[in-house]
Amino acid sequence: MAEVGEAATPDGLRREIYQLNRFINGHAGHLPAAAVVAARAITDRLREIVDTSDDGPLDIQAVLFVEGTVRDYLPTTLRSFLAVDPAMVGSRLRSGDTPTTALLEQLRVLRASSDATLTAARAQDVDALITQGNFLLTKFSGSDLDL
Repeated sequence: MAEVGEAATPDGLRREIYQLNRFINGHAGHLPAAAVVAARAITDRLREIVDTSDDGPLDIQAVLFVEGTVRDYLPTTLRSFLAVDPAMVGSRLRSGDTPTTALLEQLRVLRASSDATLTAARAQDVDALITQGNFLLTKFSGSDLDL
C-alpha cells in the first residue's frame, strides 16, 4: 500500500482497494462471515467513491476518507480482531459485547461513513452539472447573442 502523504490518484486508490480486498479474502477464514461481507461492502463503496472521479476530480474530503479507510481504519479494525486470541472470541468484553459484535459495529460505522461520503461525492457531481448549466444559460442567453 502507498505511504501516508503520497499523492493519491484514482488509479492508485483503486490499487490500494484491490490490495485491501486481497487482505480481506486472505483472512476470510479467520473472520466472521458477516464481517467479511461487511468489509467487502465497504471496499465496494470505496471503489464507487473513487469511480466518481471518472466525471471530474475527487473532492479532497472524499480522497482523505478513502485514503484513511484503506490505509488505516478498515485494516486496523480487521487486524485488531484478528489479534484476539481465538479462545476469547466468544467471551464478553467490559462493554458487554463480544469481539465479534464489537467488530461488526465498527464495520457498520465504517459502512455508514462510506455511504455518506459516496452521497456527498455524487452531490458534488450534481452541483458541478448545475453550475455548468447556469454558466451556459448566462453565457448564451440574452443580449450577448442578439445581433
